Amino acid sequence: MNQTTTATASIEVPCDPATAFTIFTTEIGTWWKRGTMYWSDADRGLELRFEPYVGGRLIEVYDAAAGTGFELGRVTEWEPGSRLGFTWRTGDWPPGVDTDVLVRFADTASGCLVTIEHTGWERLGEAGVAMGRGYSRGWAELLGFYTGWIGAR
Repeated sequence: MNQTTTATASIEVPCDPATAFTIFTTEIGTWWKRGTMYWSDADRGLELRFEPYVGGRLIEVYDAAAGTGFELGRVTEWEPGSRLGFTWRTGDWPPGVDTDVLVRFADTASGCLVTIEHTGWERLGEAGVAMGRGYSRGWAELLGFYTGWIGAR
């Protein structure tokens, strides 16, 4: 069966796109809440961390000093204030199978619209297509954490 799906979520935040990008990337270790289901190993995960360049890793950090942990993906686009692309995987997916996440930051009259598009679910077969549909709800909740962090700063 040749099905595709895109998990999407968006939210408007009260800051400019450059600031929204910086908070999303450099502060992900703070706004991505610990103890939620959005971790590969919630017991060991201390924070998430982007290496800020194309080819850099998105890491679920288990040792903060060494910066080591589970590699969730690799940065594919790094355009501050505009676009962030990265691959995504979880620890229970088959080796070598990744999906693709694109985060866009667009100027609005009152701030910035942050939009996430998560594709590539068909690489995980039919189960992946169904999983991708659920990720829209997950990304929406994560954007809520992100917005809450912006409001608390």
